[in-house]
Amino acid sequence: MTSPKHQIDLEELASLAKRRGFVFQSSEIYGGLASTWDYGPLGIELKRKLKELWWDNFVIKQENVFGLDSSIIMHPKVWDASGHTSNFSDPLVECKQCNHRYRSDQIESSECTNCGRELSEPRLFNLMFKTFLGPVEDNSNSTYLRPETAQGIFVNFLNVKNTINKNPPFGIAQIGKSFRNEITTGNFIFRTREFEMMEMEFFVPPEDDDQWHDYWINNSFEWYLNLGLSEKRLRIRKHEPEELAHYSKGTSDIEYLFPWGWGEIAGIANRTNYDLTAHSKESGKELSYFDETTKKHVIPYVVEPSFGLDRAVMALLIEGYTHETLVGAKGKEETRISLRLNPSVAPVQVAILPLSKKEILSELAREIYKNIKSSSLVKPLIYYDETQSIGRRYRRQDEIGTPLCVTVDFESLEDNAVTIRQRDSMDQKRVLINKLEDEIVSLLSNKVHG
Repeated sequence: MTSPKHQIDLEELASLAKRRGFVFQSSEIYGGLASTWDYGPLGIELKRKLKELWWDNFVIKQENVFGLDSSIIMHPKVWDASGHTSNFSDPLVECKQCNHRYRSDQIESSECTNCGRELSEPRLFNLMFKTFLGPVEDNSNSTYLRPETAQGIFVNFLNVKNTINKNPPFGIAQIGKSFRNEITTGNFIFRTREFEMMEMEFFVPPEDDDQWHDYWINNSFEWYLNLGLSEKRLRIRKHEPEELAHYSKGTSDIEYLFPWGWGEIAGIANRTNYDLTAHSKESGKELSYFDETTKKHVIPYVVEPSFGLDRAVMALLIEGYTHETLVGAKGKEETRISLRLNPSVAPVQVAILPLSKKEILSELAREIYKNIKSSSLVKPLIYYDETQSIGRRYRRQDEIGTPLCVTVDFESLEDNAVTIRQRDSMDQKRVLINKLEDEIVSLLSNKVHG
């Protein structure tokens, strides 16, 4: 057996993602729309589990974090106050011949890589998608699709504070879509114009900002490790002063080593009191709390852990993708592709496979399937498959990342036992049917925590 292959071709990954129902090109029957993607039956399960795990870690298990779901379209003054109208831009250059566009900070040549002709001088390009409210398209009715979920949290600071009847430290978290009219996109689902974010704004007394910043950096890094990402392919990179955003006192990115190099999958920023101060001035509402110790109104500082959901999906697909050459029973080499996903995020965790489609085996296999699916002890997504040979079905489950396959064979009719096959080691173990639930729980738990 060869060693696993991690430096994969992105086209190879995209092909697997399409073939197995993770990610499809959006509007594909019309030729597709660049940089937009649809998540299929398995992709949506992977995203759903990631969101549940994020919410569990950053909201449910925390003592003082609360949820919110703010609107995508907001009052245009929100974006004036936040600085997005004036500061949220990238430098754009355009080919004078073929009109191909680039971010000027991402190219080294003054010539177009598409046709070799001269590029224009850089000009700033605002990244927000503009839209209009109501039937008339004029500037008085213009607004934007949100480029981040954070501002919806800031403008609801007082609403949430009064609802929970707490002073900082406390956090407000939400998961939702954001939109950025990126000049250049690419690397599959890494950089797109429509994406989903998992963000939290943690409001703290100004004197405690540094310690909370460190806490959320470490907590966020640990969360990625628990998903199954390798520590050697993760790093924390602190921003240099010259690259800090206009609102940031300090920012550290969590980066993953993608095939093209290190790329950001989360950012943890100390936004100080910039946003609340700006919205207080613009709206005339005092976004502060009363400190009983100092007897003063205080505008809190904010620590923001921000995660890209689509980038987390991509990192997990790359991390799990394994290409092996196996030597079969007759000495013939075979290719095996598998996704070694942690069971906590695997779209399908257990597959029930009758050895053949004979009715006597199908009946027993479906009974086992229904029992496991309705069990209160086992709560994974269960899959039933009786099409094609058992070898092809194993390969199919390997490719979608299913950790455990349960095979019902003719011996099962005699000994009331089934065979559990483990995805990564391909080890097989005979287990009594009445002990199957316990064994599945044990194996999945070991893989999650091992």
